[in-house]
Amino acid sequence: MSRPHSSSAPTGPASALRICPLCEATCGLTLTLEGGRVTGARGDRADVFSRGFVCPKGAAFGELDADPDRLARPLVRHDGQLRETGWDEAFAAVARGLGPVVEEYGPQAVATVLGNPNAHTMAGALYPPLLIGALGSRNVFTASTLDQMPKHVSSGLLYGDAMAVPVPDLDRTDHLLMIGANPLDSNGSLCTAPDFPGRLKALRRRGGRLVVIDPRRTRTAALADRYVAIRPGADALLLFAVVHTLFAEGLVRPGPLDAHLTGVAEVRRLAGDFTPEAVTGACDVPAEEIRALARELAAAPRAAVYGRIGSTTVAFGTLTSWLIDVLNILTGNLDRPGGAMFPLSATAAAPRPPRPGRGFALGRWHSRVGGHPEAKSELPVAALAEEIDTPGEGQVRALVSIAANPVLSAPNGDRLDRALAGLDFMVSVDPYLNETARHAHVVLPPPPPSRSAHFDFTFNAFAVRNQVRYTRPPVHLGDDRPDEAEILARLVLCAGGHPGADHRSVDTSVITRTLGKAVTDPLSPVHGHDPAALAGRLTGLTGAERRLDLMLRLGPYGEGFGADPDGLTLEKLLAHPHGIDLGPLTPRVPELLRTRSGKIELCPEPLVGEVLRLRRSLEEDAAAPDSLVLVGRRHLRSNNSWMHNVPALTGGSNRCTLQVHPEDAARLGLLDGGAARVTGDGGTVEVPVEITDTVRRGVVSLPHGWGHDRPGTRLSVAAGTPGVNVNALSDGTRLDPLSGTAVLNGYPVRVTPVTLAPLPTTP
Repeated sequence: MSRPHSSSAPTGPASALRICPLCEATCGLTLTLEGGRVTGARGDRADVFSRGFVCPKGAAFGELDADPDRLARPLVRHDGQLRETGWDEAFAAVARGLGPVVEEYGPQAVATVLGNPNAHTMAGALYPPLLIGALGSRNVFTASTLDQMPKHVSSGLLYGDAMAVPVPDLDRTDHLLMIGANPLDSNGSLCTAPDFPGRLKALRRRGGRLVVIDPRRTRTAALADRYVAIRPGADALLLFAVVHTLFAEGLVRPGPLDAHLTGVAEVRRLAGDFTPEAVTGACDVPAEEIRALARELAAAPRAAVYGRIGSTTVAFGTLTSWLIDVLNILTGNLDRPGGAMFPLSATAAAPRPPRPGRGFALGRWHSRVGGHPEAKSELPVAALAEEIDTPGEGQVRALVSIAANPVLSAPNGDRLDRALAGLDFMVSVDPYLNETARHAHVVLPPPPPSRSAHFDFTFNAFAVRNQVRYTRPPVHLGDDRPDEAEILARLVLCAGGHPGADHRSVDTSVITRTLGKAVTDPLSPVHGHDPAALAGRLTGLTGAERRLDLMLRLGPYGEGFGADPDGLTLEKLLAHPHGIDLGPLTPRVPELLRTRSGKIELCPEPLVGEVLRLRRSLEEDAAAPDSLVLVGRRHLRSNNSWMHNVPALTGGSNRCTLQVHPEDAARLGLLDGGAARVTGDGGTVEVPVEITDTVRRGVVSLPHGWGHDRPGTRLSVAAGTPGVNVNALSDGTRLDPLSGTAVLNGYPVRVTPVTLAPLPTTP
């Protein structure tokens, strides 16, 4: 199977379409190409979803694509040094490194860590599950436990499917309540919405209301009709008081959802102790303002409650995520236009008749050292270091890292840094030699995004409008370099003990298994057909494209291999280069429910225990009046630890500073532009001070993803302004117990000024 390529190089400037892979907004771009390079990027005005919107990251696509620090060839460690080598030699080194570890210690001695960028590439969505299966190890760690895992857990418990995550129907709602979300800087998350700022402004223009709950007066909060400056970490208490008010004032009206609900009475009982007066001290929000939040939400014709990373990376992240859906359900706003709805992507499983499912289980296995329960087959990435550096049976001795940089993104990065240095073997799939990849024995760099195809398997499942778009590589890859799909497929073969097999066999095997299952399913449009004949009808220039064609054909809008001639195929999608609009979100309950009861289980047992823990925290709340708690923040010009190496995206607001309220700064003796020493459970950092009233009193803010000062990396721009690693302040022991998510927001720190030593006096 040949790689896609153009027949001849263009002689002058040309244009090509590409979906932007740099954040969750998935905007369509029009690239300017000259001499095989991207020299410009602008928004694609004809894109069916983004309509020409572009942010600074997308505009800098060409500079990021051509970053001279990106690796072009694989690296293999010889005599302690990483040196360039050929691709065949690199994969031979992977096989030599993984094989002996598995033979001597078994598959559990190998761990996989998956980073956030996997969700932003086509290959990153298709192949890691196959790799994990080939390794046969339960030691899987992902960026989800540094981000959104609480939402997956609460969705799993409520709906029986951890991927059934409702999103706000932004374009039709009348009232949007956001907690811990700042989409004007993040561009949206677990809510794929190009031009999120424009959509919020449109909400207000049509007479709608925007409410923002956040300890920082973010750019998003500046747009709000009501802004609530909550004390960090008190999100669950505040939302429970809103639930209490709905019951106390007779405002609970689930509407048509009532027929699909269990547990309403139990939630009412649990909310009994959380009166607005009981939580006001812990939240630092007046009781009447809490009641106003409840009344406005209940009175709105169409409303949605939406929370993001500020509400998930806290001590009660899963409970907060659950309460957000509880509010949408109790007010009748779940699964209805203008409320919180469930997208249906073009590559999802086709809808089936409503039926009970197997439900969602937590803790089917536990980590070896800390005993942390799995969630969605993943273990807390905060536990990775202890799994590597703690001797004993089952100790992790080899690591496969794909697009991950946990040395910066996970708590206690110094310990993990030391642990990685002691591994028997490590392979990293990464375009950069970053703080984590520098420890690898083999580094396999995927090509730049201009040389990669793009389909959003992940983010279309969270889109505020159903649509489908696909872009082939705008620039010819070259016959001497594998694409990311081939790299990961060959890694799958190495993990499975077949390093010499043809990489195309990986995709062929998936297609064969998928069709073999489909033809035996009475509800499938291909039931009873010959799977080999069906496979022969698939189109596509690569194995990944053929798999995409298969998923489109069997998906909810697909042609089903002829069952619906008007349905989707890859060929039809390619004929619409700006995408195909599949329409607004539509109600999907009860067909999406997979709980054992076949209903929305509003009060699942694991969350009852969390409510008891929350009640105890309320009773024990006695924060010192002068204590400080830390929160993170997002930057529009970066994405976690990405893009700090792109000159066009540095400077401006994209700085690593400690934001402090003026009154706290005066009390602590901090000076704007001076330095502060910040100490947490895990360590101390020194960082420049930025005095601003955009943070509330008692709160300091330090951005995530910085700390590019370790030796052995090849990030020349980032190393020039390294910043400090906020996660060095955490020792990794603060976790949301149900999801294993690290507490990155709302934990106590101590801040003192850094005083310079006096200059020596002249004798």
